[in-house]
Amino acid sequence: MSPDRPAGPPGLDLDRLRGHLDRERPGLLGTGPLTARLIEGGRSNLTYAVSDGTGRWVVRRPPLGHVLATAHDMKREHRVISALHPTDVPVPRPVLLCEDEEVLGAPFYVMEFVEGTPYRTAEQLVPLGPERTRGAVLGLVDTLVDLHAVDPASVGLGDFGRPEGFLDRQLRRWGKQLAASRGRELAGVDELHAALGRALPTSPTATVVHGDYRLDNVLIDPVNGADRITAILDWEMSTLGDPLTDLGLLVMYSVRLEVPDSPVSTTASAPGHPDPAELIERYAARSGRDVSALSWYTAFAWFKLAVILEGIHYRYTLGQTVGAGFDRIGELVPVFIEHGLTTLNEG
Repeated sequence: MSPDRPAGPPGLDLDRLRGHLDRERPGLLGTGPLTARLIEGGRSNLTYAVSDGTGRWVVRRPPLGHVLATAHDMKREHRVISALHPTDVPVPRPVLLCEDEEVLGAPFYVMEFVEGTPYRTAEQLVPLGPERTRGAVLGLVDTLVDLHAVDPASVGLGDFGRPEGFLDRQLRRWGKQLAASRGRELAGVDELHAALGRALPTSPTATVVHGDYRLDNVLIDPVNGADRITAILDWEMSTLGDPLTDLGLLVMYSVRLEVPDSPVSTTASAPGHPDPAELIERYAARSGRDVSALSWYTAFAWFKLAVILEGIHYRYTLGQTVGAGFDRIGELVPVFIEHGLTTLNEG
């Protein structure tokens, strides 16, 4: 690293990145020195904003240290945004995929920088006001309908997943995740898991599913007076499967949880945020899909998040996770289990 050039953040060697881009995409970069910053908020994969003083790009790579290939597959993320970019689904323009770990120490890909804000808390939405907040969330539903309307085979994603038995595999997967992070008794969690297994719905025709679709995984930018979704981000859990799993998760995140200083997204509490019933009705009307079994999908979302949170709590108790808010994650798990049971029982 030249002493007059800024060092990149951990995991991003700017000299190596520039050398690779100059070789593979000559003319992409200007002559100015590269600068970079880590974009906060990434769940697992690391995301950096990179600039040469004129243009801006985003680099995605797996986290530092031990990597589970199935959870941090750069090729998979790059493939799905490359396939969807020509469609009506808003995704960043892909620039380059690098599978050579010699460049940055791990596979990575580069995409265009897209303007917009990911809204994670009710406080962040307050300045928009109720009307704009409502419009932004309804736009989230409309964009989900657009994603689920894409014919996977027509964009080269016909083999992107295994739709047959999708829900059963999902339920078994998250059951195994729960077993791997059991460090305490959790009332009702086994009951919820078993009840979900007994009531598996019949899936509609498979679509591309995002796997973690919510307000803070999209960018929203005011364009021509409307708060338009400019990009859907974080495709690491995407596959071919049951589209109603995406809707169930979105509905779950639209339930107001009155938890002070919640470490989980609180956007549902913002003034103007539509209630779950309106989101379901809008999706059904625009997609034409039968949503009569959506209580199962929403209960499954509660279960899935309870398992994820319990895993975080378990790692925290082992001293493997530090930072603000992690000490309170464990308190939320019983809340999610209870919501899952109530949702499933009340239908």
